Amino acid sequence: MASKATQRNRHTNTTPSLLSFLNAKLILQKKCLFSTSHVPSSVWPHHLLPHHQVSTTSQPLTPLLRYHNITYQVDEDEIYWRHRKEDEELEWTPNSTHLISQLTQCFTNAMVGSRSWIGGLFHRTSTKRNNDKFIDYPLSPIEEERLQRLQERVQVAYDETRPEHQEALRALWVCSFPNVSLEGLISDQWKDMGWQGPNPSTDFRGCGFISLENLLFFARKYPASFHRLLLKKEGMRATWEYPFAVAGINISYMLIQMLDLYSEKPRCLPGSNFVKLLGENEEAFDILYCIAFEMMDAQWLAMHASYMDFNDVLNATRIQLERELSLEDINRIQDLPAHNLL
Repeated sequence: MASKATQRNRHTNTTPSLLSFLNAKLILQKKCLFSTSHVPSSVWPHHLLPHHQVSTTSQPLTPLLRYHNITYQVDEDEIYWRHRKEDEELEWTPNSTHLISQLTQCFTNAMVGSRSWIGGLFHRTSTKRNNDKFIDYPLSPIEEERLQRLQERVQVAYDETRPEHQEALRALWVCSFPNVSLEGLISDQWKDMGWQGPNPSTDFRGCGFISLENLLFFARKYPASFHRLLLKKEGMRATWEYPFAVAGINISYMLIQMLDLYSEKPRCLPGSNFVKLLGENEEAFDILYCIAFEMMDAQWLAMHASYMDFNDVLNATRIQLERELSLEDINRIQDLPAHNLL
């Protein structure tokens, strides 16, 4: 059994012994069989699976999110601190490809159902939180028109045979890595952005074309923020970081669920208030996406999260967004307190 000092070491370069390898298989199998509710499906690319890291906290904290000299308070009940204490922690190296492959397969096997909705596993416990009470309200003509257009966007599936979808994907690459030539729409280069594999189109099945539009809007509207998050430029980063692109798809899915966009009109308070913002600014959803991405990354850093904490981080982000969208004095998307993160 590893010493306590070894257990605390998150940045070891020691090659795992055969015993550690066998223990790894047992722990991974146990997590696949008994902890699938905490497994973030098959969303982690092979190249983004470095050393194992488990985040433990003995008591709830109230961290501050600090971005660009802005201090942003995180309430205690917004954070779901997970207390995971393993008898043994595994020591990984970048060359432990067999273990990494098995871990990725474990995530894949955790998917439920015939269709792998990327965001479904993360949010199935919280999608009905704000829909218990129906909120009826009138829509102005401009609000109704823009809500309908947004709902139509949500229904568009990504189609890799459509030229406009292909061009949008190429444009995303150019915005992300302007000095690197793209070899093709199917290429291992896409893994550098945080896609599951060489073909990003397989990831878009979880949320459709709007998730690509959101990423592209973020890259074009706020390029500095986009690249800072893409390249993980700020903060004490985890050894196992979240994959940028797939995290973006999950944020799109989370917003669609939170705002109740699959209904004829949103039935929850955050959703109904959002429609007012949409009436004031047709780009409100895309801007809210950028805000949510910034907030998610800030939560990630504040919670000292690792890959297994992504569900908690995203739920904490959703709770904070719901609170801000429920404020009475929010008349524009820029009035959201978290807009200062951009």
